[in-house]
Amino acid sequence: MNMVAKLNTDITPDGSDYETVRRVIELITEDYRDQPSLEMMAARLNQSPTQLQKTFTRWAGLSPKAFLQAVTLDHAKRLLREEAMPLLETSIEVGLSGPSRLHDLFVTHEAMSPGEWKAKGGGLTIRYGFHASPFAVRRCAGDGNGPWSCGTCLQ
Repeated sequence: MNMVAKLNTDITPDGSDYETVRRVIELITEDYRDQPSLEMMAARLNQSPTQLQKTFTRWAGLSPKAFLQAVTLDHAKRLLREEAMPLLETSIEVGLSGPSRLHDLFVTHEAMSPGEWKAKGGGLTIRYGFHASPFAVRRCAGDGNGPWSCGTCLQ
Protein backbone atom coordinates (compact mmCIF):
# COMPACT_ATOMS: atom_id res chain seq x y z
CA MET A 1 0.00 0.00 0.00
CA ASN A 2 1.45 3.34 -1.03
CA MET A 3 0.63 6.24 1.26
CA VAL A 4 1.54 9.80 0.43
CA ALA A 5 1.11 12.60 2.92
CA LYS A 6 0.00 15.92 1.51
CA LEU A 7 0.58 19.14 3.37
CA ASN A 8 -1.96 21.92 3.25
CA THR A 9 0.76 24.47 3.88
CA ASP A 10 3.83 25.24 1.81
CA ILE A 11 6.92 24.61 3.98
CA THR A 12 9.53 25.68 1.47
CA PRO A 13 11.61 28.77 2.30
CA ASP A 14 9.17 30.72 0.15
CA GLY A 15 6.08 29.58 2.12
CA SER A 16 4.21 31.99 4.40
CA ASP A 17 4.53 29.70 7.46
CA TYR A 18 8.29 29.52 6.96
CA GLU A 19 8.43 33.31 6.76
CA THR A 20 6.32 33.68 9.92
CA VAL A 21 8.52 31.31 11.92
CA ARG A 22 11.70 32.92 10.57
CA ARG A 23 10.48 36.39 11.52
CA VAL A 24 9.43 35.33 15.04
CA ILE A 25 12.82 33.71 15.64
CA GLU A 26 14.54 36.82 14.32
CA LEU A 27 12.36 39.13 16.43
CA ILE A 28 12.96 37.15 19.62
CA THR A 29 16.71 36.75 19.15
CA GLU A 30 17.11 40.47 18.42
CA ASP A 31 14.60 41.86 20.96
CA TYR A 32 14.71 39.33 23.82
CA ARG A 33 15.77 42.11 26.23
CA ASP A 34 12.35 43.71 25.66
CA GLN A 35 10.62 40.38 26.48
CA PRO A 36 8.10 40.83 23.62
CA SER A 37 4.60 39.51 24.29
CA LEU A 38 2.72 37.27 21.90
CA GLU A 39 0.35 40.17 21.18
CA MET A 40 3.24 42.51 20.30
CA MET A 41 4.85 39.93 18.00
CA ALA A 42 1.51 39.21 16.32
CA ALA A 43 0.91 42.92 15.74
CA ARG A 44 4.37 43.32 14.16
CA LEU A 45 3.65 40.39 11.85
CA ASN A 46 0.08 41.48 11.04
CA GLN A 47 -1.41 38.28 12.48
CA SER A 48 -3.74 37.42 15.31
CA PRO A 49 -2.04 36.13 18.48
CA THR A 50 -3.91 32.82 18.13
CA GLN A 51 -2.80 32.37 14.51
CA LEU A 52 0.81 33.22 15.35
CA GLN A 53 0.85 30.87 18.36
CA LYS A 54 -0.55 27.94 16.34
CA THR A 55 1.74 28.46 13.35
CA PHE A 56 4.92 28.87 15.39
CA THR A 57 4.13 25.95 17.69
CA ARG A 58 3.25 23.67 14.77
CA TRP A 59 6.55 24.31 12.96
CA ALA A 60 8.99 25.02 15.80
CA GLY A 61 7.67 22.44 18.25
CA LEU A 62 7.37 24.95 21.09
CA SER A 63 5.45 28.15 21.70
CA PRO A 64 6.89 31.61 21.07
CA LYS A 65 6.91 32.16 24.85
CA ALA A 66 8.87 28.94 25.44
CA PHE A 67 11.34 29.96 22.72
CA LEU A 68 11.71 33.41 24.33
CA GLN A 69 12.36 31.76 27.70
CA ALA A 70 15.01 29.48 26.14
CA VAL A 71 16.77 32.43 24.49
CA THR A 72 16.60 34.46 27.71
CA LEU A 73 17.94 31.56 29.77
CA ASP A 74 20.77 30.98 27.29
CA HIS A 75 21.85 34.63 27.48
CA ALA A 76 21.56 34.65 31.29
CA LYS A 77 23.78 31.56 31.52
CA ARG A 78 26.36 33.19 29.27
CA LEU A 79 26.43 36.34 31.41
CA LEU A 80 26.73 34.37 34.64
CA ARG A 81 29.42 32.04 33.26
CA GLU A 82 31.54 34.28 31.03
CA GLU A 83 31.01 37.74 32.49
CA ALA A 84 30.64 36.67 36.15
CA MET A 85 27.81 39.19 36.30
CA PRO A 86 25.83 39.50 39.57
CA LEU A 87 22.27 38.14 39.56
CA LEU A 88 20.57 41.55 39.69
CA GLU A 89 22.57 42.89 36.74
CA THR A 90 22.05 39.66 34.81
CA SER A 91 18.29 39.90 35.37
CA ILE A 92 18.15 43.45 34.07
CA GLU A 93 20.49 42.74 31.15
CA VAL A 94 18.28 39.93 29.84
CA GLY A 95 15.10 42.00 30.21
CA LEU A 96 13.62 40.48 33.34
CA SER A 97 12.10 42.67 36.05
CA GLY A 98 14.39 41.36 38.76
CA PRO A 99 16.27 38.46 40.32
CA SER A 100 13.05 36.70 41.36
CA ARG A 101 12.04 36.35 37.70
CA LEU A 102 15.53 35.01 36.89
CA HIS A 103 15.19 32.59 39.81
CA ASP A 104 11.81 31.37 38.51
CA LEU A 105 13.26 30.86 35.02
CA PHE A 106 16.20 28.80 36.33
CA VAL A 107 14.14 26.70 38.73
CA THR A 108 11.59 25.95 36.00
CA HIS A 109 14.13 24.95 33.36
CA GLU A 110 17.23 23.87 35.28
CA ALA A 111 15.71 22.69 38.60
CA MET A 112 18.20 24.87 40.48
CA SER A 113 18.56 28.52 41.35
CA PRO A 114 20.78 30.83 39.28
CA GLY A 115 23.19 31.04 42.23
CA GLU A 116 23.46 27.25 42.40
CA TRP A 117 23.95 27.12 38.62
CA LYS A 118 26.63 29.83 38.79
CA ALA A 119 28.40 27.83 41.55
CA LYS A 120 28.27 24.80 39.23
CA GLY A 121 26.08 22.92 41.68
CA GLY A 122 28.45 23.47 44.61
CA GLY A 123 26.58 23.00 47.87
CA LEU A 124 23.61 21.44 46.11
CA THR A 125 22.12 18.51 48.01
CA ILE A 126 20.43 15.84 45.93
CA ARG A 127 18.18 13.43 47.77
CA TYR A 128 17.15 10.08 46.39
CA GLY A 129 15.06 7.10 47.30
CA PHE A 130 13.66 3.86 45.98
CA HIS A 131 9.93 3.37 45.67
CA ALA A 132 7.91 0.33 44.73
CA SER A 133 5.38 0.70 41.94
CA PRO A 134 3.05 -1.90 40.42
CA PHE A 135 5.53 -2.38 37.57
CA ALA A 136 9.02 -2.04 39.02
CA VAL A 137 11.13 -0.44 41.71
CA ARG A 138 11.59 3.24 40.87
CA ARG A 139 14.61 5.34 41.78
CA CYS A 140 13.71 9.01 42.32
CA ALA A 141 16.10 11.90 42.89
CA GLY A 142 15.83 15.64 43.26
CA ASP A 143 16.99 18.68 45.16
CA GLY A 144 13.61 20.03 46.23
CA ASN A 145 13.67 22.93 43.74
CA GLY A 146 12.25 21.38 40.62
CA PRO A 147 10.61 18.21 39.44
CA TRP A 148 12.04 14.96 40.71
CA SER A 149 13.63 12.64 38.21
CA CYS A 150 12.50 9.04 38.39
CA GLY A 151 13.73 5.99 36.53
CA THR A 152 13.22 2.28 36.63
CA CYS A 153 15.88 0.36 38.53
CA LEU A 154 17.39 -2.62 36.80
CA GLN A 155 17.34 -5.77 38.87
